[in-house]
This record gives sequence, structure tokens and C-alpha cells, in this order.
Amino acid sequence: MKTVTARLLCRLLIVLMAWTPFHIAQAAMIGTDQVVASSVQSERAALLNLMTRPDIAKQLQMFGLDAATAKDRVAAMTDEEVRTLAGQIEALPAGASNAGAALVVLVLIVLLVWWLSTKK
Repeated sequence: MKTVTARLLCRLLIVLMAWTPFHIAQAAMIGTDQVVASSVQSERAALLNLMTRPDIAKQLQMFGLDAATAKDRVAAMTDEEVRTLAGQIEALPAGASNAGAALVVLVLIVLLVWWLSTKK
């Protein structure tokens, strides 16, 4: 009796395994340019989201720059400038004083002024 049940169970498992699709998950190689492009887009989005924060907007206004202009300038930055600025922001300690936010704004302004001066 056990052998008949075991044979039936084995045959059932074989049939079920044959019906199971083996290509449910697909893996493929992606190019480095795709990874870099997606990371730069996310870094650019993070910088644009940073400009919407009230404390950052206040600091920008203290420097004579409104948030909309700063967003336009961030959108016009090259990928390398975005990567550099996002790296500097990531290096700042979390929960730091407002001096960190002022430093971020200062670095942003310096990069924007440099970018504008090289554009002429």
C-alpha cells in the first residue's frame, strides 16, 4: 500500500513540476549608463525636494535667492555637479545644527555661481 501511494505521489509531483514555469523571475544585465542615469535622477530629485523645505527656503531668501530660482538652477546643473552636491549633503551629519543647512546652501550657491560664470 505504501509503494502505491508513494508512486502516485511521485508521479503527481513530477507532473506538477513539469507544469511549473521556470522562467518566473528574469535576470538580465543592465548597462552602467542605466544605473548612473537612474542614480543621478534620484539625486537630482532629492536636491529639488530639499529646496522645498521651509528652513532651506528661508536660508535661500537670506542669501537673496528664492526657492523657485534655486530649483531652476538645480534642474540646469550637469550630472557631475548634481552628484558632487548630493555627495556633500550625504556627508553632513544628520540632526546637525542649522549651520549644516547653511553650509549646504552656501555650497549650492557657490556651485551655482561657478556654473553661471562658466556658462558665459
